[in-house]
Amino acid sequence: MALFSSKKKEEKKEVAPKAGVKSATKAQSSKPKTESSRASASLARVLVRPRITEKAANMTAVNVYTFDIAKSATKKQVIEAVKALYKVTPVKVNVVNTPAKRVRKRRTRGFGTTAATRKAYVYLKKGQEIQFA
Repeated sequence: MALFSSKKKEEKKEVAPKAGVKSATKAQSSKPKTESSRASASLARVLVRPRITEKAANMTAVNVYTFDIAKSATKKQVIEAVKALYKVTPVKVNVVNTPAKRVRKRRTRGFGTTAATRKAYVYLKKGQEIQFA
């Protein structure tokens, strides 16, 4: 059972250290995460995935790369995320909101909706490129 782990029991045993001396586990747990680790984690969430479509593939010939991004992401966050993850500096970024659309279900009767997404067009200088693995 995930709710009752043995780690919690071990921490409770170490709660009563000598007076004036902090235990090693408490000192480590009270330490906040460094800002760089928080920033890199949040930047990784900005770019959801590269958008692989025929139009996006054709635009890479003119140094424009397309990404699906988080709904709350801003242009500045996209620029910082591309710099951090791909080691290139964008010239400009355009962000497009694609609305949800009503589509007909294939197997059952009725209609459904596609998800509303957000994409970013990232423009790079000549000579720079992004390699997708």
